Amino acid sequence: MSIVDSAEARQKLLGVRPSAHRKLVGRMGNWQLVRLLGEGALTRVYLAQSADAPDAQPAYAVKALRKEWWNDPVAIDTLRREAWMGAKVSHPHLAPVLAAHVSGPPFYLVLPRLAGQTLAAYQTSGQRLAPPMALWILRQVAEALSALHEAGGVIHGDVKPANIMIGPAGHTTLLDLGFCQTATETKSWAQRPVLGTLNYLAPERLTSACSAGPQSDLYSLGVVLYELLAGELPLAANDPAALIALHRQAKPVNLAERRPDLPVSVARLAHRLLAKDPLRRPTSAQEVARELVRLEIECFALR
Repeated sequence: MSIVDSAEARQKLLGVRPSAHRKLVGRMGNWQLVRLLGEGALTRVYLAQSADAPDAQPAYAVKALRKEWWNDPVAIDTLRREAWMGAKVSHPHLAPVLAAHVSGPPFYLVLPRLAGQTLAAYQTSGQRLAPPMALWILRQVAEALSALHEAGGVIHGDVKPANIMIGPAGHTTLLDLGFCQTATETKSWAQRPVLGTLNYLAPERLTSACSAGPQSDLYSLGVVLYELLAGELPLAANDPAALIALHRQAKPVNLAERRPDLPVSVARLAHRLLAKDPLRRPTSAQEVARELVRLEIECFALR
């Protein structure tokens, strides 16, 4: 779910009425909901302001569980998990959870309002990122993953363009911590619904649940890296079963063939991240972040 307020800047240019006269769409706890920003299958996200400061510009986002999921334990656990992780791990490239009400309905989180757009929205617009910018964005994601893996002791579990927010100046934030899993919880994945998006899930998450770990997030990061630079997914199929088989067995076309203008070292990193065997991937997200810094400098002349 992206937390975007692309209309706010336009409103400032056009002129808006004082916030006291702003039309509100509802209230949750001490938070006035100004308008809907976006929605997904489980949640809706609203631009919000504190009821204690009605004249202030709205600077928050309230992420609320849709009412039809209030009795669903898995949906409730997802929001609770995001509240827990948002409070546990603090990092510049992770969205902090400022407040939460997850003990009973209505279930919601309060986060800072993030300006910009998701990487998925950027891709949908048909724009292409220059290689140095793509590598910089993914380096920030790798740093966020490192914080989750090392300080949080969890894996993100759903790394994909829709969960990567790019700010106006390029600052990147990894969103949606509701799918985070600890090492002990990975043992139960085989009995749980598959979380995340199949295009980006590591092979071991679809076969042997016990082997899932930080390297599973690195595989997902590799899919995003390949997609950003090649302009297409490394593996794609319309049928879920066929897609799972591809992730388990097929090798993507070498990125060096898709982008011969890039240094070969970029393709090497992408394919190390996409290795079927987790042990053949980089050892940590921090290692990947360091490598991306070097590659970003190496690609700086490519615009």
